[in-house]
Amino acid sequence: MNKMLSSAIRRLAAAGVPDPAWDAWELLEWAGGPDRSHLPLWDGSLSEDILQRFEEGLSQREQRIPLQQITGRTWFMGLPFQVTDQVLCPRPDTEILVERGIALMKDKPQPLILDLCCGSGCIGISLAHYLPKARLVLSDISPEALELAGNNAALNKVLGQVSFARGDMLEARLEKRDKALRELDFDLICCNPPYIPAREIDALMPEVRDHEPRIALDGGKDGLDFYRILAADLGGGRPMAAPTMLLEIGCEQGAEVTEIFRAAGYRNILVYQDLAGLDRVVEISL
Repeated sequence: MNKMLSSAIRRLAAAGVPDPAWDAWELLEWAGGPDRSHLPLWDGSLSEDILQRFEEGLSQREQRIPLQQITGRTWFMGLPFQVTDQVLCPRPDTEILVERGIALMKDKPQPLILDLCCGSGCIGISLAHYLPKARLVLSDISPEALELAGNNAALNKVLGQVSFARGDMLEARLEKRDKALRELDFDLICCNPPYIPAREIDALMPEVRDHEPRIALDGGKDGLDFYRILAADLGGGRPMAAPTMLLEIGCEQGAEVTEIFRAAGYRNILVYQDLAGLDRVVEISL
């Protein structure tokens, strides 16, 4: 292995980066160097511009700035997404929610789907890509998140399927139209809400704790605030805004979230596990 790359890996390892070799290779490619498939044939030469950019990326990663924020990009469901420090970095575990959404909606002629708390838009945009007849509404309280979601919708060529709404929960209103989300008849609501208990945030990895937006992490004292709000919003005998919801949850929250929605009157509740066998998604239907 090239000495410069070996040195970069040692630096990242010393900084506590979990997968220093992967990140060093990614940063080298991002800076303009060879991709990994060409590393065995690489003679080690780089231009000054590439060396400088590589060093800048390494220095940021040593500070535990997330790799995705440094490169400004990531992949989710096989699709490219832009990433900034204004949203959560899309994670593979969330793909379980998207895959279940595709399975539920694939036979509907023109499903209307809400991606609530959309962040980067990875859930809704992926659903739009794999369900070309679907219409999506992406909603968030953050204008920066909605701007990024719009960029990602354009990047993945699904803008024609997507509308945006800004505001808090189901009170969010469609852009350019004076209509709240609660007035629409969705076939499916998807969401990856804040679900980290407030007391646990300081113990998270520096990449998450220090560099991802707290508003997208903090689920209140026990991490369940969002689920209680949504259950109250849609429960109590009032008509549900969608016949089915898919909600990402923390790995130990399956039973508690199930009880929250059972208490609100819902009986059809399933919990799906991720590849590690941990609770990850709750499906709630009428």
